[in-house]
Amino acid sequence: MGGCFSDVRGGKQSVGVGLTGTTMSPIPTSNATLNDAVDHFFRAQGFQQLFTPLECRNMIPNGRYILPNLDPALYKIKVTNKDGMLSLSASRLRDRDILSKSDPMVVVYSKKRDGTLEELGRTEVIMNSLDPAWIKKITVAYHFEIVQPLIFHVYDVDTKYYNLPVEMLKLNDAEFLGEGSCVLSEIVTKQGQSLTLDLHNRNGNRGLKNLGKLTVHAEETVASRNAIEVKFCCSRLENKDLFSKSDPFLRISRIVENGGSVPICKTEVVDNNLNPIWRPLCLTMQQFVSKDNPLIIECFDFNSSGNHVLIGNLQKSVADLEKLHEQKTGANFILPSSAHHGHGKVLKGQLFVDYFSEKQLHSFIDYVSSGFELNFMVAVDFTASNGHPRDPDSLHYIDPCGRFNAYQQAIMEVGEVIQFYDSDRHFPAWGFGGVTNGAVSHCFNLNGSASGVEVEGVQGIMAAYTSALNHVGLAGPTLFGPVINNAAEIAGQSLSCNSHKYFVLLIITDGVLTDLQETKDALVRASDLPLSILIVGVGGADFKQMGILDADNGCRLESSTGRVATRDIVQFVPMREVHAGGQSCVVQALLEELPGQFLAYMRSRDIKPSACSQLST
Repeated sequence: MGGCFSDVRGGKQSVGVGLTGTTMSPIPTSNATLNDAVDHFFRAQGFQQLFTPLECRNMIPNGRYILPNLDPALYKIKVTNKDGMLSLSASRLRDRDILSKSDPMVVVYSKKRDGTLEELGRTEVIMNSLDPAWIKKITVAYHFEIVQPLIFHVYDVDTKYYNLPVEMLKLNDAEFLGEGSCVLSEIVTKQGQSLTLDLHNRNGNRGLKNLGKLTVHAEETVASRNAIEVKFCCSRLENKDLFSKSDPFLRISRIVENGGSVPICKTEVVDNNLNPIWRPLCLTMQQFVSKDNPLIIECFDFNSSGNHVLIGNLQKSVADLEKLHEQKTGANFILPSSAHHGHGKVLKGQLFVDYFSEKQLHSFIDYVSSGFELNFMVAVDFTASNGHPRDPDSLHYIDPCGRFNAYQQAIMEVGEVIQFYDSDRHFPAWGFGGVTNGAVSHCFNLNGSASGVEVEGVQGIMAAYTSALNHVGLAGPTLFGPVINNAAEIAGQSLSCNSHKYFVLLIITDGVLTDLQETKDALVRASDLPLSILIVGVGGADFKQMGILDADNGCRLESSTGRVATRDIVQFVPMREVHAGGQSCVVQALLEELPGQFLAYMRSRDIKPSACSQLST
């Protein structure tokens, strides 16, 4: 690995990286720097993610899985795409057969941005039933960051095709019974993750009524939510350095069927210490497979060259580690040696388990399907650097042909995703840096109301924005502090009501901040609240400042009083160019970290999904 390191500090941080995307990677110090090269190296080697396809993996090195008794200031979670299964049933379908009942089958499609349909799968055919419950499940990948329209076509299959696999059936030879449609987010946010759709004719034509109903139930393909949290320490390690003490770290590997081993995680490096204590690790069931599966625990002395020196190793299962903790005893390391005929030399150095606990890790979908909501808020930049709205070169120019400007596009791209996670769809909307009532305001209600800040739906935001351009003068400077404080106040009030809400503030701006320290102070205060802030930069300004607010470099924000942010709550992307209908979108990149920030907040405070809490009582 030494060849990947650009510096010694980066190398030591990356040593703690779980080789396969481990759930609990090392916690960097507050001045840590991101070593992307090492993270990319391991991913390039094909090491699989250790959470199920439905769960999470770390962003390295500032990523750790949040657990209630750990310091949440030190880690970030990224949620990957999730595979789910759709179960389908119907009721009161049309009977298209003369001497018997219909023989229904469902074909499921995803609708792409250009309107084309991509088939995801087909159920089996059920004979003579107008109220079928299909056994075959349809696999669908859940992406939080995009809207995923689904189309369901129900067909009556002729009996002469029964012996054909459903994939070979020509749909033109089957009779169409009805169509239903929804967005995947609508299903996963429902209590029980079930949604019932009215069936209608093709393309939304509802000329014929009573075509029946289709119920869609979604479930995650999670192999196990079980995990362990363990904290290791050692005593009397052998010194491998000449002029100082060893810099030890642990590497844990799982033994596989062929006798080889697969590395699953590493600790951070503890400098110059023969009695090291490491930060806690979290291992999922997917990593260690079972409590009785043997694990190899190796202790190395870190070298910046990458040629780390083995201090010793030992073999223990998770069950063995639990016993070490219960009995408060240590296990001696062994130094493999051919001179000892493969048995190795027993060393004085010992491994101890300071802490051991079994955990259950809940997913983002667990929360939103049990009643937790994402509440959307938006703030729009009305500073003069945007250009006069009537100027076609202005960032605020409203195209009479209907083409969105960058502000409109950002509102739509983010709003149309988050709106499905907000039950009432009443969104606070502000402007900043504009002239209202004869004075510059750095936080004014976008709808022009003196009392009500909320608008109805994404279209309400769009209408309020367009209207504001006609009566709000552009001014400046660019200040984020007042808007962030207002959003934080709303999020703070929700805590006193014990509401299951998490707030998402979208700030769209074209300029360079003039209140950087005040903004950092506001963000540090807000980091304790159920709030994430998404910043979209529009236009050609230099947005280097935003990289300071977005702690992707591993450096947590620090306030003017020296207080460090509890967690990273900011994500920034510049919208230099967004191609409508393209395969990727910068706003999608903006949204990708949001579920992870949500989980980081919930897990750091040991907040569990409502349904799960009720089941456990």
